[in-house]
Amino acid sequence: MDIIDMKAVKKWKKIPKELQRKLLNNVFCVNCTVTTIVDYSLHDEEHGVLLKGKCKKCGRNVARLVKEQVKDE
Repeated sequence: MDIIDMKAVKKWKKIPKELQRKLLNNVFCVNCTVTTIVDYSLHDEEHGVLLKGKCKKCGRNVARLVKEQVKDE
């Protein structure tokens, strides 16, 4: 994993490790459908964290937006 955005890293670390693993292993690739993202970087987005990386199966660029949970106050 390449660290690009510390704010994104903080958001990512709030997600339980088991859920992080499930998210990384459930990314859409136009060539392979469901795949694992590898060589990814984290990017802060308004609604969560954007993962940008490569498909583990074919090497194409893939991405996944992990939405932040909004807590009721």
